[in-house]
Amino acid sequence: MDRRRMTAVGVVVAAAGLTAAVTLPSFAGENATPPAGGPAGAKTTGGVAPEVVDAMSRDLRLSREQAVRRLTAERQATGTLGRLRAQLGADYAGAWLSADGATLTVAVADPAEAAKVEAAGAVPKQVRRGVSDLDAVKSRLDSAGRQATPDIAGWYVDVATNSVVVLARPGAEEAGRRFAATSGAPAGAVRVTTSREQPRPLFDVRGGDAYFINDAGRCSVGFSVVGGFVTAGHCGRQGDRTTGANRVAQGTFAASSFPGDDWAFVRTNNQWTPQGVVNDFNGGVAPVNGSTEAPVGASICRSGSTTGARCGVIQARNATVNYPEGTVTGLTRTNVCAEPGDSGGAWLSGDQAQGVTSGGSGDCTVGGVTFFQPVNEILQRNNLTLVTANGQSAPADPPAGGDATAPPATVAPTAPPAGGAETSVCTGDVSRTGAISAGRSQVQPDGRWYVTEAGAQSACLDAPDGARLVLELQRWTGAGFRTVARAATVDGIARLEADGAAGAYRYRVTAQSGSGEYTLAFSAN
Repeated sequence: MDRRRMTAVGVVVAAAGLTAAVTLPSFAGENATPPAGGPAGAKTTGGVAPEVVDAMSRDLRLSREQAVRRLTAERQATGTLGRLRAQLGADYAGAWLSADGATLTVAVADPAEAAKVEAAGAVPKQVRRGVSDLDAVKSRLDSAGRQATPDIAGWYVDVATNSVVVLARPGAEEAGRRFAATSGAPAGAVRVTTSREQPRPLFDVRGGDAYFINDAGRCSVGFSVVGGFVTAGHCGRQGDRTTGANRVAQGTFAASSFPGDDWAFVRTNNQWTPQGVVNDFNGGVAPVNGSTEAPVGASICRSGSTTGARCGVIQARNATVNYPEGTVTGLTRTNVCAEPGDSGGAWLSGDQAQGVTSGGSGDCTVGGVTFFQPVNEILQRNNLTLVTANGQSAPADPPAGGDATAPPATVAPTAPPAGGAETSVCTGDVSRTGAISAGRSQVQPDGRWYVTEAGAQSACLDAPDGARLVLELQRWTGAGFRTVARAATVDGIARLEADGAAGAYRYRVTAQSGSGEYTLAFSAN
């Protein structure tokens, strides 16, 4: 191979990756040319992209003809509504379409305005409050949002019932009513509804997903590990900041090596949850259940944020690649294609993690050769634990044909001495025990939370022998639980103290390595 033509996938990401990040793909294909006479699909789909019609048919259980008719009716209703809003002014109280999308209902606060609605072809409904009044009620709830407990999922304006709806978990309806009353909202304007919703930010860490470095270059997530994810070293240096594909702050490069090797570990913040899956770029995910090394000749697939999922075979191991930035050794060679922005992405053989994309030659139009950094070396060098879909601890497997260069991250739990359970050294007003394995997290007390007044809080965590656990105290902020104090075990014990405001709190226990039973004791003044 002509090494002068070899380039690192992602070396030019600062230029090519940024373009990809802001360019919206065409439904018909970026290089497609519409036939003479108009846009592709216009005759059969009313000018709507065929992919949109297909998605509506699938998810709304409509025929293609029904989907097109519904879209046409919705466009007409939108135009009618725009005119009515201007005519009704402060008496406008909201509008909604029927379940089949065929009927537009417009609510009015003044019955004298009903004739205008009828004249426009819509159905009038008289109500007490205009939409501006409802918005004002919701604004009161928004201002009091930090007083909402975690059992309140949210609130919204419901124009069909001319009220503001507060969603409360089963058994917390009275808490919802107290919250509404505390906000100063008129009692008749708020309706508390029971809901099992448990909304959370959808900030999962998945292999193959895009992330950005210092708000500039783009790379791809490799595999989730306890505390973050692994990726390519050439994507960033220690201390570089990352944001997710949604441009939300994600984490920091905690370790990076390039050239020589090509690996990195990004430690994520508490808004992101590492998951043991890889994005298959076909609407689903592929599970990761270990990191057993596949042999030369085995099939292998990779996932990256530029070209999605691509497959091929392993051609050779322990390859040295002479990149323009320097030599990298110990890579695995494949005949799979890749392009800038795919760097750092995940390589799977079946459900076993293999490595992260380093670089290559060619592209996914003409084909090429791509190299990956073996994942077990990354795990071993950084004492990381792979997060798996099956919930089992997954320390790095030793390389095929030799011993691991570092001991496994998981230590088997030690049984208590004969004659009874061992007494914990941790004491407090509240005590809980649990069993945990590497790579997993648990919330205490009992998967829920507690409420306390302002003041000092303290906790003690007694970990299983040989295990490393992290204890976090988290406070409910109205938008989610945020970590306010953190401590890791030293000689099997983690002690945490904090001085916090009044509110709802919980503890999160995460096993970075090891498994077994733990005891958590805590007190709050």
